[in-house]
Amino acid sequence: MSRKDNALDLAKFVDKGVRVKLSGGREVQGVLKGYDQLLNLVMDETIEYLRDPEDPLRLTDQTRTLGLIVCRGTAVMMVSPTTGTEEIPNPFDNPEDGA
Repeated sequence: MSRKDNALDLAKFVDKGVRVKLSGGREVQGVLKGYDQLLNLVMDETIEYLRDPEDPLRLTDQTRTLGLIVCRGTAVMMVSPTTGTEEIPNPFDNPEDGA
């Protein structure tokens, strides 16, 4: 892999819906409009999923509209498409453990 190759090929996600997890726990979803080699992302029609005030690690169903945003590449932890994926139960979450 040469220095100019990207670890992610985001070109296939341009003008499509993506969900982005950011360092610090914030999650946003919107339409990817552009990106650069540093993974800075430009997103439009963006909404942020708000966290539970009682448990900051848990997301709620509440959202707020952000519109057009720029995500700094240093804060981007994960980029995933919004179509073609589904949430599955955590296989390591065993409620019978008692822990």
